[in-house]
Amino acid sequence: MADKRDYYEVLGLEKGADESAIKKAYRSLAKKYHPDMNPGDAEAEAKFKEVNEAYDVLSDPDKRAKYDQYGHAAFDPSMGGGGAGFGGFGDFGDFGDIFSSFFGGGFGGGSSSARRNAPVRGEDIGVRITISFEEAAFGVKRDISYARVQKCPDCNGSGAAAGSSAETCSDCGGSGQKRVTQRLGGMAFQSTVTCEKCKGSGKIIKNPCDNCRGTGYVRITRKLSVSIPAGIDDGERIALRGEGNEGRNGGAAGDLILIVSVRPHAFFERDGYNIYCEIPITVADATLGAEIEVPTLEGKQKYDIPEGTQPGTAFTLKGKGIPYVNSSRRGDLIFSVNVEIPKNLNEKQRDAMRAFADACGEKNYAKKNGFRAKFFGKDK
Repeated sequence: MADKRDYYEVLGLEKGADESAIKKAYRSLAKKYHPDMNPGDAEAEAKFKEVNEAYDVLSDPDKRAKYDQYGHAAFDPSMGGGGAGFGGFGDFGDFGDIFSSFFGGGFGGGSSSARRNAPVRGEDIGVRITISFEEAAFGVKRDISYARVQKCPDCNGSGAAAGSSAETCSDCGGSGQKRVTQRLGGMAFQSTVTCEKCKGSGKIIKNPCDNCRGTGYVRITRKLSVSIPAGIDDGERIALRGEGNEGRNGGAAGDLILIVSVRPHAFFERDGYNIYCEIPITVADATLGAEIEVPTLEGKQKYDIPEGTQPGTAFTLKGKGIPYVNSSRRGDLIFSVNVEIPKNLNEKQRDAMRAFADACGEKNYAKKNGFRAKFFGKDK
């Protein structure tokens, strides 16, 4: 493998060349050194093989990745690699790829007219829609607009102006392809190429439609009223079947994919179908118990906090969370309490707090006593 030239050097390219640059360089060099252009020139024939070998590797992403990493050794059987080579005439599949790239068609029989005119499904269209937290919870109807490709209404997809029609291409007889014979190294090969006159369509439009300029399709702005179901979450998608780009040759239309973004709530956080929040309460509320107001998605609701409630204690309101999609079930609202310690007390308030602390003593603080006993011993 030591006498082989670098494939990028063979094609006159830098290592980072993109696919189009590789293809362009190959076409130019293959034409320059093609045996039909250089009859009896052994050097040109050798260069032609070298160019094709380089293109065979660099045009294939997998082979190119191996070559970039290991060089020619990646395809040397003696090194354990697989042959990428073009070297013999035994593999007619490789010649098919080469002729397809060079002459613009398939090697051998080529694509049939039936395949060319087979139904093609339209492309899907993605549209992002942003809704509020409450709209995601309870559902909402939204009017949206988006660009869609569909048959031209003026020519009904024919591409021909009113009163005229497309004609069968006289060069290819409507097949869109032509069979040609090429010679390579004294051997004759047949290949099927795209008809240049009709560009492979098999039809000639002499009077194109003004609205679609002969393409048969136009881009329009479509408006729809869509229903976002209750319970949908951020990042979820809704597929509206058949609302995407219209298909070709009788193919089905693609889908409209709605990608839902949910704005965060100022107070609630969602996890699945449950929602969470934190509510501040006073030392007195936590100590004595109190009736507090809890915010919900439907408004406020009263809840009795028991006496001796500890900071961080969580409480659950059943069925006050997010509705399950297409179900009557709902998740829960789970709120935790955060005991707020008062600041900036005046002297009278401090005296009252000291009196409260003296009255409680140590026996009412189970966690504190347990901590002291564990780390300092029961006598502390």
